[in-house]
Amino acid sequence: MKQVILYCRAGFEADLALEIQTRAAEIGVFGYAVPVEGSAWVKFECYTDGDAERLIKSLAFEKLVFARQWFAVAAELENMPAKDRISPILAACQDLPQCDALVVEYADNDQDREMATFCRKFTVPLRQAMRGKGLLTAKEGHKLPTLHVFLQDSANGFVGISYPANASGDYMGISRLKFPSAAPSRSTLKLEEAINLFLSEKQREQWFKPGMHGVDLGACPGGWTYQLVSRGVKVQAIDNGMIDENLMATGLVKHIQADGFKYKPQPCPVDWLVCDMIERPDRVAQLMAQWLADGWAKRAIFNLKLPMKKRFASYQQCLEIIDLVLARVGSYTLKARHLYHDREEITLFLALDGKAT
Repeated sequence: MKQVILYCRAGFEADLALEIQTRAAEIGVFGYAVPVEGSAWVKFECYTDGDAERLIKSLAFEKLVFARQWFAVAAELENMPAKDRISPILAACQDLPQCDALVVEYADNDQDREMATFCRKFTVPLRQAMRGKGLLTAKEGHKLPTLHVFLQDSANGFVGISYPANASGDYMGISRLKFPSAAPSRSTLKLEEAINLFLSEKQREQWFKPGMHGVDLGACPGGWTYQLVSRGVKVQAIDNGMIDENLMATGLVKHIQADGFKYKPQPCPVDWLVCDMIERPDRVAQLMAQWLADGWAKRAIFNLKLPMKKRFASYQQCLEIIDLVLARVGSYTLKARHLYHDREEITLFLALDGKAT
């Protein structure tokens, strides 16, 4: 296998292409990607046969910021007849290892979303046919590879595999959340998705307990504050705007009209620092790292509003800033992802190792 398909948000194809080329080269896998603007997916072509599978096994998926999902391509599907699409797909899968899950997917862009209904209906008969041929196990699981059928339209696409331990667990890499009616803004979904993605169930239980303290920089109207409050955290909401009245009525929110770049928390350190301020990404990265380096916060989740051009380069610059600030105080954990509920920003989790408990 020489090709890897990766999904992303439409408009971020060039950023993903640059990222996968960079990260692949770091582990000795070389190739190229030619992004198609607005397609919501990228094909990475490896120079050496077998490197596609090596890439999706050796490169940690969580290191990719702009990728929602990926799989190694086994075969391209071309001009499948409308009367029998299943036979060509079965033939394309003959040399693949047995899988225990099947996903039939489409590109999440304005043109191809009409494929959603077709993919959903087509999955059932295709799954039955694959089980009949022994290509899929009788029961769905997450121990064997996952079989991907990615359809560009009803007649063309790709077939391949991913490994559940090193891929997104969500269909098409999309975390679909229900907007809580009590939340004051839809930005609340960004923090909820980040918490679910970056933290294990055990970490969520340990790090969100009633009576803990948090700071929300740039809080108004309170979408991110809502997520902390709903988990019992007392929040210092820092913003010159107005906080949602229902949040204030909980008794867990102290609204402080102050500059987020100058505020120092009381008590100190706080358990959580969250930030969704509209500011230059380098300034925010510096601020978040400094809070942890100075012992003001134990852990942080924050957004970086990236410029439309050179998003990957801007992210790399922010990583260098964070490393420069935190390297002198010890090792740290950093995770980053362009979330489904993000738009022009990416979301990061940051904690000093050994001090995040």
